[in-house]
Amino acid sequence: MPIKSLDELRALRASLQKQVDLREKGESTEDVVEILVGMGTCGIAAGARDTFNKLLAVTEAKGLNVKVISVGCVGFCHMEPTIQVNLPNEEPVIYGKITEDKVEELVETVVVQRKLMDENYLIKSFGKAVL
Repeated sequence: MPIKSLDELRALRASLQKQVDLREKGESTEDVVEILVGMGTCGIAAGARDTFNKLLAVTEAKGLNVKVISVGCVGFCHMEPTIQVNLPNEEPVIYGKITEDKVEELVETVVVQRKLMDENYLIKSFGKAVL
C-alpha cells in the first residue's frame, strides 16, 4: 500500500508505535509477550527453525498470549539460536543457545514465572552486555 500523504505516514507511524515501544523499551499497555527468533543463516544452521516451531507449539498448548516472530540476524552467531523476549513493562532480554530442548524451560521460566534463565541470557540491559 503506497503512502500518499504526510497524514497517512503519521497514521501508520502511530499505529505501529506500540510495537516499537515493546521491542525497544519493554513499554506496553497490553499484556502480550513477543519472542523474536533470530533466523539468519547461522541461526537456521544451529537449529533456530526447530526452536521457532517448538515455541509456537508450546505457547499455543499453554494458551499464552505470545507472539513468536521470525527476524533476521541478531548478531550473536556464536550463540545461535538466539531469541529476544519482550515482556510488557520490562526491558527486552536476549538469550543464546536456545535449542529446541530448552524451549519448554524458557517458556515456563521467562514467560510464565517472569524470571531470567541464568545460564542462557546474553543481554538483560541494552545499556550493558553481560557476555
